Amino acid sequence: VIEKNVAPETMLLPYLRKNLRLTGTKYGCGGGGCGACTVMISRYNPSTKQIRHYPATACLTPICSLYGTAVTTVEGIGSTKTRIHPIQERIAKCHGTQCGFCTPGMVMSIYALLRNHPEPTLDQLTDALGGNLCRCTGYRPIIDACKTFCKTSSCCQSRENGVCCLDQGVNGVPEFEEQHKISLELFSEKEFLPLDPTQELIFPPELMIMAEKQPQKTRVFGGDRVTWISPVTLTGLVEAKFKYPQAPIVMGNTSVGLTLGASLSLAQVKDILADVVQKLPEEKTQTFRALLKHLRTVAGSQIRNMSLGGHIMSRHLDSDLNPLLAVGNCTLNLLSKEGGRQIPLNDQFLRKCPANDLKPQEILVSVNIPYSRKWEFVSAFRQAQRQQNALAIVNSGMRVLFGDENGIIKELSVFYGGVGPTTICAKNSCQELIGRPWNEEMLDTACRLILDEIRLPGSAPGGKVEFKRTLVVSFLFKFYLEVLQILKRMNPGHHPRLADKSKSALEDLRPRHHWSTLTYHDVDPKQLLQDPIGRPIMHLSGINHATGEAIYCDDMPAVDQELFLTFVTSSRAHAKIVSIDLSEALSLPGVVDILTADHLQGVNSFATESFLATDEVLCVGHLVCAVVAESEIQAKRAAKRVKIVYKDLEPLILTIEEAIQHKSFFESERKLEYGNVDETFKMVDQILEGEIHMGGQEHFYMETQSMLVIPKGEAQEIDVYVSTQFPKHVQDIVAFILKRPANKVMCHVKRVGGAFGGKVVKTSIMAAITAFAANKHGRAVRCILERGEDMLITGGRHPYLGKYKAGFMKDGRILALDMEHYCNAGSSQDESLWVVEMGLLKMDNAYKFPNLRCRGWACRTNLPSNTAFRGFGFPQAGLITEACITEVAAKCGLPPEQVRAINMYKEVDETHYKQEINAKNLIQCWRECMTKSSYFARRAAVERFNAENYWKKRGLTMVPLKYPVSVGSVVLGQAAALVHIYLDGSVLVTHGGIELGQGVHTKMIQVASRELKMPMSNICLRETSTETVPNTNATGGSMTADLNGLAIKDACQTLLKRLEPIISKNPHGTWKDWAEAAFDNSISLSAIGYFRGFETNIDWEKGEGHPFEYFVCGAACSEVEVDCLTGNHKNIRTDIVMDVGYSINPAIDIGQIEGAFIQGMGLYTIEELSYSPQGVLYTRGPSQYKIPAICDVPTELHVSFLPPSENSNTLYSSKGVGESGLFLGCSVFFAIRDAVCAARQERGISEPLMLSSPLTPEKIRMACEDKFTKMIPRDKPGSYIPWNVPV
Repeated sequence: VIEKNVAPETMLLPYLRKNLRLTGTKYGCGGGGCGACTVMISRYNPSTKQIRHYPATACLTPICSLYGTAVTTVEGIGSTKTRIHPIQERIAKCHGTQCGFCTPGMVMSIYALLRNHPEPTLDQLTDALGGNLCRCTGYRPIIDACKTFCKTSSCCQSRENGVCCLDQGVNGVPEFEEQHKISLELFSEKEFLPLDPTQELIFPPELMIMAEKQPQKTRVFGGDRVTWISPVTLTGLVEAKFKYPQAPIVMGNTSVGLTLGASLSLAQVKDILADVVQKLPEEKTQTFRALLKHLRTVAGSQIRNMSLGGHIMSRHLDSDLNPLLAVGNCTLNLLSKEGGRQIPLNDQFLRKCPANDLKPQEILVSVNIPYSRKWEFVSAFRQAQRQQNALAIVNSGMRVLFGDENGIIKELSVFYGGVGPTTICAKNSCQELIGRPWNEEMLDTACRLILDEIRLPGSAPGGKVEFKRTLVVSFLFKFYLEVLQILKRMNPGHHPRLADKSKSALEDLRPRHHWSTLTYHDVDPKQLLQDPIGRPIMHLSGINHATGEAIYCDDMPAVDQELFLTFVTSSRAHAKIVSIDLSEALSLPGVVDILTADHLQGVNSFATESFLATDEVLCVGHLVCAVVAESEIQAKRAAKRVKIVYKDLEPLILTIEEAIQHKSFFESERKLEYGNVDETFKMVDQILEGEIHMGGQEHFYMETQSMLVIPKGEAQEIDVYVSTQFPKHVQDIVAFILKRPANKVMCHVKRVGGAFGGKVVKTSIMAAITAFAANKHGRAVRCILERGEDMLITGGRHPYLGKYKAGFMKDGRILALDMEHYCNAGSSQDESLWVVEMGLLKMDNAYKFPNLRCRGWACRTNLPSNTAFRGFGFPQAGLITEACITEVAAKCGLPPEQVRAINMYKEVDETHYKQEINAKNLIQCWRECMTKSSYFARRAAVERFNAENYWKKRGLTMVPLKYPVSVGSVVLGQAAALVHIYLDGSVLVTHGGIELGQGVHTKMIQVASRELKMPMSNICLRETSTETVPNTNATGGSMTADLNGLAIKDACQTLLKRLEPIISKNPHGTWKDWAEAAFDNSISLSAIGYFRGFETNIDWEKGEGHPFEYFVCGAACSEVEVDCLTGNHKNIRTDIVMDVGYSINPAIDIGQIEGAFIQGMGLYTIEELSYSPQGVLYTRGPSQYKIPAICDVPTELHVSFLPPSENSNTLYSSKGVGESGLFLGCSVFFAIRDAVCAARQERGISEPLMLSSPLTPEKIRMACEDKFTKMIPRDKPGSYIPWNVPV
């Protein structure tokens, strides 16, 4: 590619997507944190004659930095038009794609690894994928696909509980009844294309020749605002820096040995250090080993290709390497026109003191890392929200040098990151400790001195202040023990033996190799071979996902004269708009228009939602106006120049507690009552009152909100291409804003890159405003939100406050329960009342409470409106109930599992809304999970482990599930389908469901295949459109396949009935023969199928009804290990048993259950939204908001289906499982709680344990109270303004 007019600000990602039209590389976050835009970059070094391949995030790679390189995208390694690459085939056939938006990035990360290591180890695999996020799959099938390239067997490689997966016995799979044949595989490795490294793309010879022969001259690229200068020699770089002293250096020059060149990437530094520690004696490599430890977890493999020099010079307050380089007495080699000099990398350099910093004309050439000496020890510590690819909350480098074997401190150096505006040195404390022996007394003094020296104010940026203070001394204690253990080993006679209870503090919670088992039931042997129902069929778009050929909304080519729209949002949470000044923004080049509420007079609201703010804003992120410009860059630039003057209004309500105080609710309470609660409270043995707070959750679908509106230019027709779950709603709202009938507005959805409930209401509003702009200007308008905008504007899962009062007997039976649910709805109603209602209907989970009162309120606050999210109220309501059960168990002195079992529904029973339930499958799931997880044997093992380890604790919990499935009413359960048979015998199917990644289109083709007795390859499904199937309902609620499948079945049966005379005349004919014969006989080959919906209802006045069609039952048992000193936890093992009826596609259903479980685990343990006291969302991207990554997947994950037992009137007696598994993630929450309780019990803490969700490292650490949590200074509430508030 020769690009003559490249702008220096242009990144590789927009260049690939817009200029070259290579849309396989996706925009996921724009900050290098999700891996969706991963490509492989190859560089040829003419000096060494070697080619280096490495992964990189295209969103952070300037195009100017790629001169002379080869860039390989997902399109380059294989396509359906030529041949697909083995990694593309395997990730698809191993069911490693769902929505598919993250798949090209996954493929390229593994491809780059395979180019360097054709037979990688499992460690290399997990490391390569550490920088890639997936919101759908739960990672297990991706790991399985990648494992097929490894030399190792598929054995678990682990004996976490003393048992290997190849051993039979304790973890062996018990046989079900004879008639149900078990299947353990979802794919066959024998079918895969072999990986042949000789067939890979070669480095372009012309680039090699260019590197060898071109004269070495400085390249200059000029842009409107930036000039990029690329010197090719060190002299040229020095000249450029002399000429432009304030210009930042993007890369420096290279060097070798232990003087590391500043332009070496962190990945190269890691490889060099790994090699050096193998060759040199241990006493010389202390600093190298500590650096290696951190380099394994710094960012993802793509980001590790940033330069060492860049990392050092950035001097980020949470840099993992700078504290270590500083304690290691490293020096920096600088160069300028005046010559070279050295400066120490010390606290003054890190504070940017002018006397010890680079001069403007100087460049950093290399870094000297000295060897460590005898009796010198260096250690590295860090704690983050997630173990890998997450910035540290606190990190530290520590070094001690002893005079000799007697352990008297000669030198001591301690640096911390994350506890100040820059990396901080505890210089005075270290000085004070010199000359002291390495003992307990020294440790106590050191803790006191360091806490006194490193003062962190209560209002410090980043919050978590008490946690950070605790980590400061916890890390010091870990260092003390590490050194003490080495001293003892080196001089056993002189140093005391480490106490047994302290040893567990030294082991890191390193993730082990993942392994899993999957158990489902084979189809009936009598089933026809070509009948796909019940078989693990690959996702219909799997191969296209993996090759990057699957088209998403923003992948659609630009339309002639297309405009771009971006929103201007409120920066205040509750304020009056005094004035809006658009003049400067409108004067900028390329700006076409700015839409405000004045343009939308009479059409600025729909149902309960308004579009653009008029005279008042109700949250930060409230849409105020929309800028329309010729390009995205111009629109974004103009949006920043819109000047809005606000006047703050009272009250500012952010939290549920503030809403209760101000009685700020949407509508009145919702209430259900069963039995006589008040009377029963008088009869019970004990009464318990408690509450639990649960934070919200960001949808974090990989594809941000996307829409493209194209006016047809005739008869008022307009096409809307949008990433939505509800095309009809988009159609209705666009028709309303344009004041035209719905038949003029057509909404098209090919596929959606994840949604989880987040692409309904706000999507429709933004699509309507985009359509208004397109209609006004008669030009196509595209609107694609950036990740930060998306997270700010769209809201997510409702934070909840649950209060409970339980009356129970000594044996754990809960006879009376009074519940109050409060949800933080945000600034508009959206679907909040429905969420509250569903929470109340489903709050019983698996339990029969004979006397129950539950009430719910939707709180109106000044936050972005929260909305539907997978599980729809149940994950919150279920957690409150499980927290109550756990507290009751603690009061009774009984195991929680015993209290769960005694309160569970018994066989045929009645719910609190008087619907009959048969709990046979629920009880069977519970028992099956007990058996498969070896619960009692492992409970004993956990207790043994906890007795032997003081600083590490394990927890084990089993949680049942009863998830009612329905869309709430007959009206919302309607579905329609359209089936065409063409004269060549091929079939086109259209239905009202949207492909979000849940595999609904794949299942629908399976249905058509069975009904028409036709191979799946003969059937096509193109897109969902209001043009082909009108008046469709929203995709969600786990019922899309149920409802649309029955409509397709109806259409196919209609066709077969029509064709019966034709087929009976020619029973051995082909579909082509039958279609032609039908056409010749004037028989219609097109049919509409319809399903009117299941008979469901609820009378809220009476508090009774039949609101659900069926129940999905299940159980999960999870085991975790917690580090009591840091709050870190490791997911050791999870066993899940689910009742899915007769699964239509076991591969898709298992993927849905695992993906939901991992998403639920994120909800309950690491995903934490953070708001300022003024209502500003801080967590606006993957660098601040952590969803589970590959390191969070349980080391062992076992999923099995109950044998199908009952025939029902659902589609082939199947059950929808898209949402139910999410709640099972709380088994990890309660396992962590179990481990924390063990720690508190051992420490003699008897106060009740109040834990909120998510159970982050901060909450875990602070609950494991010990001498370190007690010694930290505490700020009085009210004496400072906190950085963030829990909402």
